[in-house]
Amino acid sequence: MIRPIVKYGDPVLVHPATVVKEVTPKIHTLIDNMIDTMYAAPGVGLAASQIGVAVRIFVSDPSCGRSADNLVVMINPELVEHEGVQAEHEGCLSLPGFEATVPRPIRAIVRGLDRNGSPHEIEGRGLLARIFQHELDHLDGSLFLDHLSGLKRELIQKRVKKLRRTGDW
Repeated sequence: MIRPIVKYGDPVLVHPATVVKEVTPKIHTLIDNMIDTMYAAPGVGLAASQIGVAVRIFVSDPSCGRSADNLVVMINPELVEHEGVQAEHEGCLSLPGFEATVPRPIRAIVRGLDRNGSPHEIEGRGLLARIFQHELDHLDGSLFLDHLSGLKRELIQKRVKKLRRTGDW
């Protein structure tokens, strides 16, 4: 089921998500909904908080669904290693229509549980490393906006405020 994506300004996006204590059928349904929502958006990653559920789960697929082998499901993820820096344009499904250059690691290793509750660790390079860090930020209550300089951040915030006033947000 495709779920609505919450937008910047929703309180769920600024609070850290809680740890998943048990992988239940309800968690499996949530993961399936997240995958459907990510692909429908279309996006390359989605954190549970972006659909209003404040638990530590993210899904990602840098191929946008073109290769089933690229789908990553992470429950209770943690960044265990990162290196280098890449500065590329980045957007966010919770901030539609806005992009900015954000520095991220060029390589990142994330450890967590797969959708069956088994421990796994995945190394991402390039785009996948960027996705991992972006989604982990969501789970920690942060957005790509928080990585921008004050002026760039304020400009986006003012534009969003204007969109809210006109009812377009």
